[in-house]
Amino acid sequence: EKLRVWEPSNAYDFGQIVNAVKANKDKAACADLLTITDPKTLPVLLSNKLEGEILLIFIQSLEHYVAGKDPGLAYQHLFYLSKAERFKVVLALLSKNEKEEVQQLFDLLSESQSDQYSVEDLESLKEVYEL
Repeated sequence: EKLRVWEPSNAYDFGQIVNAVKANKDKAACADLLTITDPKTLPVLLSNKLEGEILLIFIQSLEHYVAGKDPGLAYQHLFYLSKAERFKVVLALLSKNEKEEVQQLFDLLSESQSDQYSVEDLESLKEVYEL
């Protein structure tokens, strides 16, 4: 049974939904959540709760469900994720395989066209993700 998600109005709601998504490893529900959540609000909604497992399920959801349909939205989420508290710490703790997953999403975005980002934007964001 697929998890039902709704647009979170605050960090607490967002955290509850993310925990449910994480517990169920439900990438489709996570993609739904990211689709209805304004990327600009991610740093506030995540508050100080960003961790490796969350970053990874976001990346996988964006890669498998969002980037193909809306590369611009996927880019925006990557951009604002990098502004979240604890991002650098979480990034530093990713394994080689996990980093490769992030790279795959960037590869997918570089093959896609969007008016939301340029090749240069993507390249500079890759540096932020230390790829």
